[in-house]
Amino acid sequence: MHAPDAGEQVTEGSAFEVFKVFLVRGLTSFGGPVAHLGYYHEAFVKKRGWLSDAAYADLIALCQFLPGPASSQVGMAIGLMRAGYLGMLAAFVGFTLPSALLMYGFAEAFAFLSPLIGSGWIDGLKAAAVAVVALALLGMAKKLTPDLRRLAMAAGAAALVLVAHTPWTQLGAIFIGAIVGLLVIPNKAVEARETEAAIDTKVGRRLGAAAFGIFVLLLLAAFMLRGSPTGIGLAAHFYHAGALVFGGGHVVLPLLENEIVSPGLVSRDAFLAGYGAAQALPGPLFAFSTYLGSLAQTPLAGAVGGLVALLAIFLPGALLVVAALPFWRELQHAPGARRALAGVNAAVVGILAAALYDPVFTAGVNSLDSFAIAASAFLALLVPRVPAWAVVIAAAGVGAVIL
Repeated sequence: MHAPDAGEQVTEGSAFEVFKVFLVRGLTSFGGPVAHLGYYHEAFVKKRGWLSDAAYADLIALCQFLPGPASSQVGMAIGLMRAGYLGMLAAFVGFTLPSALLMYGFAEAFAFLSPLIGSGWIDGLKAAAVAVVALALLGMAKKLTPDLRRLAMAAGAAALVLVAHTPWTQLGAIFIGAIVGLLVIPNKAVEARETEAAIDTKVGRRLGAAAFGIFVLLLLAAFMLRGSPTGIGLAAHFYHAGALVFGGGHVVLPLLENEIVSPGLVSRDAFLAGYGAAQALPGPLFAFSTYLGSLAQTPLAGAVGGLVALLAIFLPGALLVVAALPFWRELQHAPGARRALAGVNAAVVGILAAALYDPVFTAGVNSLDSFAIAASAFLALLVPRVPAWAVVIAAAGVGAVIL
């Protein structure tokens, strides 16, 4: 089937149809968010013609503009356009279920395997995480800090996060980035991209405004309830992290470390081992939340805790997709909004750089052997034909033998 021309109306389908197609993507989409978007284009634009190239490009631009897991948000938007709100839910479940189940299985195996085979494999996963985050940081810096102005903003954000390690620091860095970007980044540096056709949103402005209101109310509630030692507190931690993730899936690492490790809900070693393991799985990196929710020291630990964490971290991104779709055309071409977003993205690069040093490097590299594993993994990831999952598994295996 060919892709529809710009402006062509796409025939509606069923939620079950959406679920089946996204389940295949969830089982086979290795390689992170950028790779996911490539798989989506092949499946939904070229093969099935569910939307045009122009509409797909517009969706990507929108979801990169919003906080949240961009590839999953694009998928949810495609499901919404194809089969309404049930289609949106079906896209989320199909794409996320395989990796969520695998991460839950890893959480269950973590406590069982460690006493049997020692902690060397965990140390190998932590070393692999150093390589993965370093590579992600290089890619993001090249794209999001292309000039000296934004590079300086990233350096300032990194310094702020490293010097003042508090629950509010990362949020403050993002806010400062938005203000500084609005004031100092010129319009010509963030020119809007013209597209051929508008997205067929299926969302009215009133419903979009309501979704945004719910997003804000839940975010305020999350701020107040994050310290609660209950299941609501667990959901608040993950909602807060999911609401503030700009710039890609790897940026969730410092946010979740601040939300989950700092309060003592999950140990740093278990956190970094799970993050390393998540690189070997298909589907969205945000499924890492299932693992953390399962291990968290709360009354909801186990499968229920994993499910609560998973839903809470994805909910803000879903609400923002519904909220932004009917207003995207105006937002996309507002110079002030684009300058502020450029500043936020520069700050995000700095936040990830700070996380690369602490906790990723300080916990993952503590000997010459672990440094050798991390360096070897990084060099392997630079080779285009070596998949991340193979590098991560190899690092865990080498760690089990020599660390």
